[in-house]
Amino acid sequence: MPSFTIVSCASAVIAAGATPTLVDCDPRTWTMDVDQLAARITPRTRAVMPVHIYGHPVDMDPVLELAEQHQLAIIEDAAEAHGAQYLSGRQGPEPRWRRCGGFGDLSCFSFYANKLITTGEGGMIVTDDDALAERARSLRNLAFQPSRRFYHEEIGFNFRLTNLQAALGVAQLQRIAAIVARKRAIGAAYRSVLEDIPGLELPVEESWAQSVYWMYGLIVRKDTGLSAVDLAMRLEDRGVETRPFFLGMHEQPAFRRLGLFGGEHYPVAERLARQGLYLPSGLALKDEQIEIVGAAIHEAMR
Repeated sequence: MPSFTIVSCASAVIAAGATPTLVDCDPRTWTMDVDQLAARITPRTRAVMPVHIYGHPVDMDPVLELAEQHQLAIIEDAAEAHGAQYLSGRQGPEPRWRRCGGFGDLSCFSFYANKLITTGEGGMIVTDDDALAERARSLRNLAFQPSRRFYHEEIGFNFRLTNLQAALGVAQLQRIAAIVARKRAIGAAYRSVLEDIPGLELPVEESWAQSVYWMYGLIVRKDTGLSAVDLAMRLEDRGVETRPFFLGMHEQPAFRRLGLFGGEHYPVAERLARQGLYLPSGLALKDEQIEIVGAAIHEAMR
């Protein structure tokens, strides 16, 4: 799994009794560096967890090939990538666009309040394996057995999504195309107002990806003498709120106290954590507000 992601990815692995193994991220897309995967696979490896970061897909074809070669499961984290697409099979005669969330043995989406589709909290697992689906349904419902109520052969969880939340999500799903189009428009608008600032690195969209720009992030170049915290403070003074990028899993104190990732360094993830932040990106954001944010960044970078 990538070091550059949200803490819940590694927490889920640990909760399952497994040990997370990290790779660095790609400096262009900020998703996992798939070129590092092969070297991290051992006879104990059971799964790969690609995480589509900030709406941009992981380069999935190499992940699929390695998983097949080593008989590994793919647990795909599409929490930030509702509607994003990946051009699969580019080296073959018939490449095709596929939706993120459709690659894993298990794939997961988040419906947290700031996601493209939200139910306030919660999420969903998708799979085309009937046995995995049935086991997931059981575990989310205290591991009840259909044949005998209140008789439990394993420990489950109370992870049920309410019907009201589900209805809210389904209603939004009916306009997912418009939601994705607006998020992509926000990404294009930010690029238009920021691309002339030499001290910034803006998010890329690879030719094999259709990003949904869940969050519009940027990197402050070190040669500006500014960190992400410095820029965030300057923007706050100008009335623009921002959020920091993820701190790598290998630098999280909670995991270090568990004896994990000792002495490990992932320079790209570390650079992103120190130099990266993301801007207001909600669906309600207006074009005039994007112009205001852009003007504030121009002033703050002087």
